[in-house]
Amino acid sequence: MQQPNEVLFYVGTYNSKEEDAILLGALNKDTGEMRVLNGTKGIENPSYLAVNRAGTVLYAVSEQDEGEIHAFAIEAGTKALHPLGGRSTEGGAPCYVSIHPQGDYIYVANYTGGNVNVFPVGGDGSLQEMSAQVRHEGSGIRTDRQDAPHPHSVIPDSTGGRVLVCDLGLDQVLLYRVQDGKLITHREVDLPPGSGPRHLAYHPTEQWLYLINELNSTITVFASDEQQGDLRVLQSVSSLPEQYTAGSDDTAADIHVSPCGRFLYASNRGHDSIALFLIDAATGLLEPADWVNSGGRTPRNFAIMGGMLLAANQNSGNIVSFRIDCESGRLIPTGNELEVPSPVCIKAL
Repeated sequence: MQQPNEVLFYVGTYNSKEEDAILLGALNKDTGEMRVLNGTKGIENPSYLAVNRAGTVLYAVSEQDEGEIHAFAIEAGTKALHPLGGRSTEGGAPCYVSIHPQGDYIYVANYTGGNVNVFPVGGDGSLQEMSAQVRHEGSGIRTDRQDAPHPHSVIPDSTGGRVLVCDLGLDQVLLYRVQDGKLITHREVDLPPGSGPRHLAYHPTEQWLYLINELNSTITVFASDEQQGDLRVLQSVSSLPEQYTAGSDDTAADIHVSPCGRFLYASNRGHDSIALFLIDAATGLLEPADWVNSGGRTPRNFAIMGGMLLAANQNSGNIVSFRIDCESGRLIPTGNELEVPSPVCIKAL
């Protein structure tokens, strides 16, 4: 049962459907202590999660060769998950799920399938028959990672009129217009060859958009013009310290902006760190400020909640909590961690 000083979160993992692959966790906002309240079986490798605004439905990809997307009703009291059914994504390794701002549609990116899906949502939150999908074509310069399209995330803008797809294999952010559940090509934004665009984060003002590039460990800052559906590059900075020499294991992963809009955080695998950047309130440009050890190996996804940051360290099987200094944005380890097999996604309730 949730305590008054706790906030709740779900954890997606690389675990089999016979195991508790989605976990419900509780974070003590005062101490940073974490505990597992319950778990959900019946889904294979739920590597990315999304919760609707009402907090009544959770969506989870099933990252397999023959990908699936599943919906779960969230029980009001216990927050336990109850299956609402699943759908094929008609593509391999789905790795990202997001929700239309009005909750009408679910979007899925399939990493090895090279395709992006749209699923209408029923009145109970269940997934209806796929209304549209697009398949990317092409390749990049990295034969080891960019031999084909690899959509890695799909993110709607605040109006729901457009979605942005980061394709790691094509070095592009592709913008689509949304019309009656269909995706209509709007434009493509090219990144430097070998960048590997992965995830995006909007600034709370929506003036700026921040992109983390997996393969060259950089962050691209865009000026965002939602009315025209345009992105203009303002800056590119390394997600790693200047004096650090990157190796083949160094790949950037996740990116988030603090709710106050003053700080940006990024996770670095290999370097095993969470980076802090200060955001200029007038220009949106980034200034590197700090790097802290993630408290484990291969920090993948992380989440900001309850004045803290929780980092999911995939290869060391732990989630580590940090207190966020509200003045400087710096991360202060609480000394608490939660053992979780292969945690790869954290979503606050």
